[in-house]
Amino acid sequence: MPATFAMPYLALPLRSALSSSQLALAVVALAVATVVLTVFGADVAANFTKLFAVTLAGWWFLQFFEAVTWVLLVAILIVPVDIYSVARGPTKTIVEQEPQVFDVLSVGFPVPGEHGAAQLGLPDVMFFALFLGACSKFRLRLGWTWIAMTLSFGATLAIAVQWDVSGLPALPLLSVAFVLVNADLLWRGLRDQRLGL
Repeated sequence: MPATFAMPYLALPLRSALSSSQLALAVVALAVATVVLTVFGADVAANFTKLFAVTLAGWWFLQFFEAVTWVLLVAILIVPVDIYSVARGPTKTIVEQEPQVFDVLSVGFPVPGEHGAAQLGLPDVMFFALFLGACSKFRLRLGWTWIAMTLSFGATLAIAVQWDVSGLPALPLLSVAFVLVNADLLWRGLRDQRLGL
């Protein structure tokens, strides 16, 4: 998992190097490549094109955030939404009744000693990219945030495997990791915005 999430970290300069339309075109091109690779049975390659498509989508979405406080608001709001979705909402339905759909809408990670793969939903990966991009855009703690968020995904997947649950919300720990590592900087941004600085 750290190696997989090192790729968005290393690709981060693309966030500011590409224009909005270039990011959007890249997302579409990678999504098409994912479909083609999936049709031809190249699931491992499709997994990576999916990862990059969602990463670039997160960075495209970040362009609309004018202040770091908007990122903080999103980090807070996605927690109850993800918990509900996994516990009673659409994610629960898809995971339990349409696992093949979840395969398409997730990125897989092989689990040592297991036949299947642990999976993170595409929104989980998108918010990872959004928070990582926000660290770069708003001068937060990039390296420490990457480490904490990667560990948060590892912890979520480890708990899911250990407890043998079919779905566990990943965004709560991701948000906690992002906010805790950057708490003082986020507070300063919130204070400055209130003071109109």
